[in-house]
Amino acid sequence: MHKLVQLVGQAIAYALFAVAIGYFATRPAYTHLDPDKALIKLSFSHAGQRKGECRRLTPEELAELAPNMRRPLDCPRERLPLRVELLLDGETVFQGELPPSGLAGDGASTVYRKFPVAPGQHRLNARLRDTARTEGFDYESEQDIVLEPSQVFVVDFKSALGGFIFL
Repeated sequence: MHKLVQLVGQAIAYALFAVAIGYFATRPAYTHLDPDKALIKLSFSHAGQRKGECRRLTPEELAELAPNMRRPLDCPRERLPLRVELLLDGETVFQGELPPSGLAGDGASTVYRKFPVAPGQHRLNARLRDTARTEGFDYESEQDIVLEPSQVFVVDFKSALGGFIFL
């Protein structure tokens, strides 16, 4: 009789636990995005140009290096930060300088930003500078887009494909 009471108590405890998990799995309801808005995501990783020029080592400098370290060029590791701008209908929604990742500043710069916007027709302009130039941009793409309510529109960047990609 004592064992039966234990089993019934254990079954009740498991049932209450399952009901609590089921409730909190569906409540409170999560709203990803306001149904009356669209979302533009700016998301990419890209490495800027190296901060300095590569230098050819002299034969004397090469002779001083260990045999497994001998390479004809000495290139700095550090990369330049990226300058990124995103404009929607002529107004700047994002403007930033993205530092390179890594302890030595030699990795890719990364951005992930979300911008809720009104649905409808818009003019989107994305710009990126990854070189040491002080004016202008190395990559620029402009496109007319039509956003539906609850649509997620992604702005990506792939230098191998020529620049910005609008998805």
